[in-house]
Amino acid sequence: MVPLLLVLLLALILFGAGFVLKALWWVAVVVLVVWLLGFVARGTSSSGGRGRWYRW
Repeated sequence: MVPLLLVLLLALILFGAGFVLKALWWVAVVVLVVWLLGFVARGTSSSGGRGRWYRW
């Protein structure tokens, strides 16, 4: 009975880790798209050059 419970627990942990990693990939893709859009949509500064679109 204990080995069966250990196998089920391992499967549950691996399934949970896989779901979290897949969610993190989607978050990374969204951040990348926003970052790339920031370069396209950034405004120009008073000197005519392109300024930074971030504040840090």
